[in-house]
Amino acid sequence: MVFISKIHGKLEYDEKDIIIFKKEILGFNNKEKFVLVELEDYKPFKLLQSLEDEEVGLILTSPFEFFDDYKVNLPEETLNRLNIDNEEDVLLLTTITLSSDPKKITANLKAPIIINKKANLAEQIIIDDSKYNIKHPLIKE
Repeated sequence: MVFISKIHGKLEYDEKDIIIFKKEILGFNNKEKFVLVELEDYKPFKLLQSLEDEEVGLILTSPFEFFDDYKVNLPEETLNRLNIDNEEDVLLLTTITLSSDPKKITANLKAPIIINKKANLAEQIIIDDSKYNIKHPLIKE
């Protein structure tokens, strides 16, 4: 299958690649079908592209690539809603806010996206921990 993203152009994917969000991503109402695209030239970043809106695409990364002490305890209801039985099935990613100044690139550590890789189910959760920010600098000075 092919999807044409307004920003990222032609994206090829299979039906098995579609990720269904059980709860909407904050600020993106009525968007539940997405594909996760590896950005080979920009690793470790990924694109989460909506299949329902060519203009909705989020840049994501694993927070563990940048923050060694990042920890999340997934709520039981999230585990159940996403049919997560095994820790190895979990992919945890954070949204990135880009900037032309690398020092101003931020990660949303407060609201990570949880994906069950096996079932292709996902949702964004809010972490109740004051040490995590919505706009946490990705690169330390």
